[in-house]
Formats: sequence, structure tokens, C-alpha cells
Amino acid sequence: HFTLRFVSENVDGTVKVSALREFQIEDLLGRAPAQLDTAAIQSYLRDKTVMITGAGGSIGSELCRQVARFSPKALVLFERHEFNLYQIHMNMCELFPDIDIHAVIGDVLNQQRVERTLKQFQPQVVFHAAAYKHVPLMELNPDEALKNNVYGTWNVAHLSQAHGVRKFVMVSTDKESLRKDLESKK
Repeated sequence: HFTLRFVSENVDGTVKVSALREFQIEDLLGRAPAQLDTAAIQSYLRDKTVMITGAGGSIGSELCRQVARFSPKALVLFERHEFNLYQIHMNMCELFPDIDIHAVIGDVLNQQRVERTLKQFQPQVVFHAAAYKHVPLMELNPDEALKNNVYGTWNVAHLSQAHGVRKFVMVSTDKESLRKDLESKK
């Protein structure tokens, strides 16, 4: 697969073979790729117990795979949807058989369940990815968005602090801004 510079860059309307280059996945970003400090990430994930809320979601499941690359001692996959949790748990066990992986059914709104999970596994790192993310749908259901995204986040953050979690990372995406940005480029 090849890609070509913008037509505006080919002012005379002709295309030369030299203008073609190998397609790179970064071409889809529309920006320069972020550079990760893998040494720093490795230092706070290696041999640690890591809990990921929303582990079965689109962002959470990819986060599980990315975190596992840094050799944590254990991964706690916290998810309220049984089938999503089942899928990511099976996938992770297959891809990372040397990591101790725990599948926990639970809702971030259930303080007792979050607290029992934190007490049982004592994670040093929590990635909080459990959230509603489809902005137009959530604008039609603001009470549910507020309850899940705000109170659920508060539960996980507050209880993480109370149980000695050393690093708490809230993962969020602003899909509405992304959609508007993409539409403005059309």
C-alpha cells in the first residue's frame, strides 16, 4: 500500500512515482505520533499488580494488552459486562500466559465491589477506563452519564487513594472534539 502527498502539493496536476511512499500507520493520525517514555512506564509497571477498570471496553481492552507488554506481576481486569470481560480475559491469557490475570465482574458505581477488589488484589497501579464515551448518546441521557462517568470515577479514585494505590491514571477520550475536528477537515 502506498500513499501520495496532498493534491495541492502537486500543483501542475501530475503525479511522479517519486511522490509515492510506503503507507505508514501514522498517516492515519493527522498529527505527529506521541513518543512514549518506555523506560519510565516499564519502571512503574514491571512486577506490579495493575488494575484496569472498563477492561472489556474498546479502550480498556487495548490498554490491557499494552500494559501487559511491560511485564506486570498481575493484571486485574475489572468490567461490568460479562461477555466483554470473558473475551478480554481469554485473549489476555492466550497472549500473556506468564502474567497472573484476574477477571473481576464489577461496576465502578458499586463501592463495596470496588473496595473488595482493591483489598483482595492490592494493586499498586490503577488505570481507570470505565466510562461512557459516545457523547451524542450521553447528551440524550445526561443523568446516566453523570452517574457513571463522574460518580464512578470518584468511587475508583477515592477508594484507590484509601487503599494505598501508588499511581492512578484516568483514561479519557473526547470523541466529540475528535468528531468535530474530523468534520471540519472535510
